[in-house]
Amino acid sequence: MKGTTMTEYRGMSDENLSLSLTDLEKNLFHLRFQSATDRLETPSEMRKARREIARIKTLQRAREIAKETTVNG
Repeated sequence: MKGTTMTEYRGMSDENLSLSLTDLEKNLFHLRFQSATDRLETPSEMRKARREIARIKTLQRAREIAKETTVNG
């Protein structure tokens, strides 16, 4: 899994971010399953997937807050 930078995430639309998040969550599920069955070759992949998910959720929340401030502001 290739890591994506925050700059690339910022360039994505809200819909693309949601799709990326869904894909990463599916990937993390599969990694957890492999880990439980002792077939995970690189345990660091789980950490990378969790961090990517956190990056996307952070960016989504920042956009949500920005929208609220422009509406209420």
